Amino acid sequence: MEKLFDSEYRLMQVLWDSGPVNSTHLVALCQQQLGWNKSTTYTVLRKLKSKGAVLHQNAVVTPVLTRAQAVRMEGEELEKLAGGLSPFLTAFLSGRRLTLEEAESLKALIDRNMEEG
Repeated sequence: MEKLFDSEYRLMQVLWDSGPVNSTHLVALCQQQLGWNKSTTYTVLRKLKSKGAVLHQNAVVTPVLTRAQAVRMEGEELEKLAGGLSPFLTAFLSGRRLTLEEAESLKALIDRNMEEG
């Protein structure tokens, strides 16, 4: 799937929070939460539909791309930019202190994803 741009990501957040929604109600939600007009909402929706991130059938908009998938895509882009996972994490955590809970959670994640041998 193609990378999401900021406006597309913002509309997806509305959809992830609301679930399948009538397109008229989606316009109202975007007006309320994002300050967008109807035209802006439909323009961004059309882009998301062309990328396969949403279904828009019978006036109902359903997110196809999950929040976890979008985060994973962004992480992969950032990892490429940084030149690998280790440089990415070093840059991401630079100047930031981890809580004990965060450190334990990261350690558990690393342990689960370690390559054998």
